[in-house]
Order: sequence, then structure tokens, then C-alpha cells
Amino acid sequence: MRRFLPFLDWFPQYNKNLFGKDLMAGITVGIILIPQGMAYAMIAGLPPVYGLYASLLPVLVYALLGTSRKIAVGPVAMDSLLVAAGLGTLAISGVQNYIVMALLLSFMVGAFQLIFGFLRMGFLVNFMSRPVISGFTSAAAVIIIFSQLKHLLGADIINSNKFHQLVINAFQHLSETNMYDFSIGITGILIIASFKKWFQRFPAILLVVVLSTLVVYFFNLEAYDVQVVGEVPAGLPSFNIHNFTMEKVREIWPIALTLALVGYLEAISIGRAFEEKDKVETIDPNQELIALGASNMIGSFFQSYSVTASFSRSAINYEAGAKTTVASVISVVMVAITLLFLTPLFYNLPKAALASIIMVSVFGLIDLSYPKKLWNQSKDEFFVLLVTFIITLGLGIVDGILIGVLMSLLLMVYRTSKPHFAVLGNIKGSDYYKNVDRFGDEVQIRPDILIVRFDSELYFGNSAYFKSQLFNFINAKGPSLKAVILNAEAINYIDASASAMLIKVIGEIHNRNIGFYISGATGPIRDIIFRSGIINCLHKEYLFVKIKEAVAYHDDPNTIPMLRERVAYQNQSN
Repeated sequence: MRRFLPFLDWFPQYNKNLFGKDLMAGITVGIILIPQGMAYAMIAGLPPVYGLYASLLPVLVYALLGTSRKIAVGPVAMDSLLVAAGLGTLAISGVQNYIVMALLLSFMVGAFQLIFGFLRMGFLVNFMSRPVISGFTSAAAVIIIFSQLKHLLGADIINSNKFHQLVINAFQHLSETNMYDFSIGITGILIIASFKKWFQRFPAILLVVVLSTLVVYFFNLEAYDVQVVGEVPAGLPSFNIHNFTMEKVREIWPIALTLALVGYLEAISIGRAFEEKDKVETIDPNQELIALGASNMIGSFFQSYSVTASFSRSAINYEAGAKTTVASVISVVMVAITLLFLTPLFYNLPKAALASIIMVSVFGLIDLSYPKKLWNQSKDEFFVLLVTFIITLGLGIVDGILIGVLMSLLLMVYRTSKPHFAVLGNIKGSDYYKNVDRFGDEVQIRPDILIVRFDSELYFGNSAYFKSQLFNFINAKGPSLKAVILNAEAINYIDASASAMLIKVIGEIHNRNIGFYISGATGPIRDIIFRSGIINCLHKEYLFVKIKEAVAYHDDPNTIPMLRERVAYQNQSN
């Protein structure tokens, strides 16, 4: 049971001291969650109350099933924008139909995550490299900020998931700016940014919500066309069964898959960041998929759109002293009380204030330090980040992610197709054999022996490169060459195509009256050598544990101890 209900590990030891800390953290996060959830629902194109619905059942489910004790789950800016970007490409008429599709999308996101969790496929997120994540996250933050101009300016600006279109639309409607909306929004930004810099522990977001609501109410600014949240439905969300067709599923499964992976990546990266701070590891990657999947699926039946871990609220949760997921349960209680009794208070909350909350919150997602670091360390990965950033801005979030992942995979394939291939020599006065290009005069090179090391797996993508480079080394040695030693320590796999290539290479080398030896092959590689037939042309006597043994055997076949046979020849067929 503890495997599927991780809270059973810590709940028996729960005490008043832990509850006191969780209580303070839960209240603090709840204060932020209520206005932030409403703001993020607006990003997703949903009525603000759906941000509160997304802060109920999903958070409770994660509290029971999640393995991280510090992260705060709920609606977040990135997922909200992905929802808007994905559904915005579909021909959906009417707010109600849009809501139905958003809830179905949440169900499918949860289904993907749950399936991946049960199949233990948490490793899939590794294909989303950090340069890709950094590139599309920064671009998404820029898009989110500009998407809020319609509320900040109080103008009827058409939304888009493309940056250039947002800028064009904003300029076209700049003359329609409502100065009251603009003043409220700018003031909100200044207050939150100032308190974030000088009074970090003070709930500046709550201050902006209260002050802006009071200003609108007492000065009757709604009469001056200030956009307000309006009537927020009171009461807890009702249970609804999804009405879906295969056509709807086919339309939204790509964005659901993207959201499932991005949401999981956000949660796991945030959770691990806090684990590093506490030096305590509790996160099970596959159980996290199950927890998030169940949260999204169950939440979707109670009018919740997709959720994941929030970096800003998780940071607040951690700083406030949260010890367990009880803090999240307390935040849920606060949201529930708000929905049951306090919704009339939000009628006069200006949307410009929510826009200011969003803008400041996501501005921190724009990362300039990491691209600078990549520029100095790895320009090809910097290029991946830059292209992902530009594509995301120009074509949209989903296209940016997909193209970024594709470029990362192509970069990985390119690197493995031409890996490091070194010629080794003996360090004078030692048994070490090192790269001749790195050690220069310290290395002793024999004209009759070529020693090479291939620093990658051997597979169809690099087998031709291996062959051509090896014969370049052989030809450079000239007629004095009598033996080739392949140091296989760095080779962790040989596929069928590479095995066939290696058999031909060994044959061609033997036809030149040159010996071929393999040293340092690990157990799995020895198994492949025996199963693939490489051993038939190599002969097992030419397998060695160390390079020095292969060199000694070449000089005098009688000098090798009998222990070598037990170690170098051992394989699964023995």
C-alpha cells in the first residue's frame, strides 16, 4: 500500500509540531493560490472560477499519491498557455464548448501520465533536453506577458499564441487604451515587483487584489469600462461525465501528450530542486506520473483543467516551512471556503490586477544566464535553444516544443554518428595507454602496433565512420604495422549492422597480414562478440582484459597468465 499511497510512510509519525509548520505554509500558499489560480484560468481562456476548481480535487489527490512533500500542485502559467495554444487552433464555437474541450483535455493529459506511470516510462521526459526547455519556457513567458496586454490596456485585443501577431494586434488597438485599467495594472506590477525585491515574505499579490478591488468598488470604476471579474459562481464544482467523440480525441491528443510530458517535467524538476536543498530524496519518478495522472483525470470530472507543480507557489511553500502535503490540504480548505462563502468579494476584482499578477509571476521564467553559459560551453546546444525560442515565438508553443525536441534528437544522432576516436600510446615508464594528441612527448608510439579507442556504442549510424577512420589510422602507419588493438572499454553496445561491419573489417585487416586484438570488452560486449559471430574471425585468444596484455601477447604469445582465459573469455555461453 505504501508504494501507491506514499503518505503512509510519514503520516504515522505526524505530530503537532509538523502540523503547525504545515498550517502556516498552507495558509500562505492558499492566499497566493486563490488570485493566482483565477489569473491562470484567464490565460487558458477559461472563466476565472475554473482556476479555483483546479485548486481543489487535483491538489487533494496529489497529496495522497505524490512522493514530493514540498511541491505545490495546481494551475500554472505554462500549462495554462499550452491549453490556450492547443485549443486555440481548433474550431470551437462558444465558451461552453471551449470549457468542455478543456476538461476533456485534462482527462487525456491524466490518462497519458497514468499510462506512462504504470508502464514505468518516466525516462521519456529525458528526451526534452534542458536547452529545449529553457528556450520554449522563456519564449512562452514572453507570449504570456504580451497576451495580458488586452487586460492591462483594457482594450479589445485579439489574442494569439504567436508573438508577432500579439504585438501587431496590440499596436492596432493601442488607441483604445483605458487609462483606469492601465493605471491599475501598472500599479499592481510596481507593488508586486517592489515587495518581491524588498519584502519577499509579504503577500504582495493579496495586497494588489484587495487594494484594486476596493478602488474599483468605492470609485465605481466599472462605470468607466474597467474590466472586472464579475459574478463568480458560488459553491463547489459539480461532478460531470465527459461527453467525447473519437473526432475530439483525435483533435486534441497531440496537445494532451505535450501537456502530459511538460507537466511531468515541471513537477519532477521542481521536486528534485527542493530535494537537493534538503538533502532528502523521496521522489519516485514513476509514482509522480501516477499521482499527476490521477490528479488530472479525477479533477477533470470536477471541472478542473490540467494542473502540475507551480515553481513560485512551491518556493513559497518551502520557505514558509512546509513539511508534508498536509500544507496542500490546508490550501484546498481555504479555496473551498472561498468558493462557498467569499465569491461575492471577487466581483469588483479588476482583470488588470490579475494581468499584473501574471506578468510579474512569469517574468521570472525568462532565463538569460543559461543561454550565456551555453554560448561559452556548447554552441551547438545554444543553437538548439535559440531556434526553439524563435520557433516558439513565431509559430507557437506546441511547434516550438516539437521542433526543439526533434533538433535535440538530431544533435544526439549527429554526435553519436561521429564520436571521439583516439589513437593511444604508452605513457613512458608506466602501464597506462593514453590519447597521443593529449600527451604528446610523454607517449611512446610503436610503429608496429596501432592502438585505438572508440568512445561510443557501435551501431548502424556510426559503423561506416568507424571503418573509414580505422583504415585511415592503419594506412597512416604504413607497411611496418603488424597489429591493431581495439580498446573496447568505452563501447557499451554493438548492434547487428556494426557486428557485420566489424567481421568484414577484421577479415580485411587479416588479409593484410595484420593481427587484430580486442581489449577491455565488458561482459555484455563479450556476449555480443560470441553471439554475433565476431569471435569466429577474431578467435577468442585475441580477447584481452588490458591493453598491456594484448601488447605482451603480440610480442610473445607465451607470456600471458592462465587467469586471463577465465576473465577475458567469460561470456553467457560459458
